[in-house]
Amino acid sequence: MWNQPYLETCCRSALHRLSLCGAVGRPPGLKDGKCLLRLAAMGLARARNDGRYELTAAGSERHASEILHFSPGG
Repeated sequence: MWNQPYLETCCRSALHRLSLCGAVGRPPGLKDGKCLLRLAAMGLARARNDGRYELTAAGSERHASEILHFSPGG
């Protein structure tokens, strides 16, 4: 059963780009800024003190299951 909030295509792309940035993080002010804010509101990303965004543990899990189609632990 699907119990996670739906991610729009643009937000799925932003989630993937965020994962590719790794520890560097994604800077604010880019075209996907609204998606980064949505992802942060959903707990999938967070804004760091330097203003860049990074994945949370929940964001990493969501990326693995929805973007990479990999089930952690399974």
